[in-house]
Amino acid sequence: MTLLSSVETVLCIVLPIIGLLLGAFVGIMVYRVYQNKKLGAAKQAANKMLEDAVNEAKELRKTANREAEKEIEHRRDELERSYREKQSNISRSEQRIIQREENLDKKELALDKKSEELDRERNDLAQKRIEADKLKAELDNANNKILDEIQHISQLTKEEAKAQLIDAMRDEAQRDAAKMVREIDAEAKEEADKRAQKLVALAVQRCAVDHSAEITVSTVALPNDEMKGRIIGREGRNIRALETATGCDLIIDDTPEAVVLSCFDPIRRETARIALEKLISDGRIHPGRIEDLVEKAKKEVDVKVKEAGENAMYETGVFGLSPELVRILGRLRYRTSYGQNVLRHSIEVSNLAGVMAAELGADVALAKRGGLLHDIGKALDHELEGTHVSIGVDVAKKYKESKDVVHCIAAHHNDVEPETIEAIIVQCCDAISGARPGARRESLDNYIKRLEKLEEIANGYEGVEKAFAVQAGREVRIIVKPEVIDDVKAIFMSKEIAKQIEQDMQYPGQIKVNVIRETRAVEYAK
Repeated sequence: MTLLSSVETVLCIVLPIIGLLLGAFVGIMVYRVYQNKKLGAAKQAANKMLEDAVNEAKELRKTANREAEKEIEHRRDELERSYREKQSNISRSEQRIIQREENLDKKELALDKKSEELDRERNDLAQKRIEADKLKAELDNANNKILDEIQHISQLTKEEAKAQLIDAMRDEAQRDAAKMVREIDAEAKEEADKRAQKLVALAVQRCAVDHSAEITVSTVALPNDEMKGRIIGREGRNIRALETATGCDLIIDDTPEAVVLSCFDPIRRETARIALEKLISDGRIHPGRIEDLVEKAKKEVDVKVKEAGENAMYETGVFGLSPELVRILGRLRYRTSYGQNVLRHSIEVSNLAGVMAAELGADVALAKRGGLLHDIGKALDHELEGTHVSIGVDVAKKYKESKDVVHCIAAHHNDVEPETIEAIIVQCCDAISGARPGARRESLDNYIKRLEKLEEIANGYEGVEKAFAVQAGREVRIIVKPEVIDDVKAIFMSKEIAKQIEQDMQYPGQIKVNVIRETRAVEYAK
């Protein structure tokens, strides 16, 4: 029992273990079979994917090969085209080089021919020179014989005959030279005008023309544009007569119903304006009438000058001036200094001097009189030599002004040392009036001095009757005496005056020297 029990017990233990082992074995075998099946399926799928990838790669390779072949073909075409173009350019360059070589060869042949011709001509000239020397020697001998015969016949020595011949040749040479100068001037002016246009354009942009136009230009209104033709006259005789009589420049352009008068001297311009207005209202415009009305206009301007001097006296309260001194004072109405009207400046100085003298307890009447007359010399400084101070001193002495007034005039620019309180007051008031903002412009005074210098240079030549600076200093018109200056001398005079202007003056641009020689034949029918 005991053994059987033990056997059973062992069997009970062993059999389950064996069963477990068999189950495990079977499970493992089943798992292996399943894994093998799964692995086979995976291998089939992988093989299929590999096959698909290989097929796709083959297709991509074929596509890439086709595109590469196309690209290679395209590149080949481009290279062949570029090669053909380069070959064509090289061929053309070779043709040009060949053509140039042919041209050079032709030129070389031509130069050789010309060189040979020049050598032949040189030899011919040498031979001709020898022959000419022989002829010259023969001619000299013949001339000597002729001169001996002429001297014997004419009873003149060789020196006397030579002097007469030289005089005749000099006159002829002067005429030829004048003619040549005129032709050269015409050519030079034509060429210079072209070259100067750009410079003139630049110069015009930089010039301050507004102030100059305001000071030197007056406008005269016309009833209609037909009047312009009558002012000009037949062949311009009326406008020339008016410009000659007044010294002003008449500008007749496209401005409707207006004529412009241009002149640096305001008295001349005012005279021309009054005369022109009278001519327009009268209607009779001819050279004789123009001269008569210009004379009347001058008298009218003289009256205005006297009135301006008297008004200045009444405005300042200065009385007892000489009548001639009043007229000289009135001329300052048409005089400017650095752009400031000198008469208004003198009145201003006189009033300021009176106020200052009253405050300082000085002689008010003396200070006002000295202030009014301190610039009196500027009315005559373009007619007399010297500074306006020295001219003013001489004028004041001439018309019996007191020593204290003369001293105020002499000391207002420190030409002499001020010795009286009134002279110091006039000096201070002159500085105050001239130094206030906008009172003066230095360029205008220099401009007027330049124009006066132009007329002074022209008037310094013998035979000059009148000289006028016109066109804002760009032209000087010189009227000469026809019985003294002939046509040939007029040409040389213009040259000499132009050279002197270049040497003695400084000016922008260029100045036209216009010498006018006019002969009038006047007879009266009785």
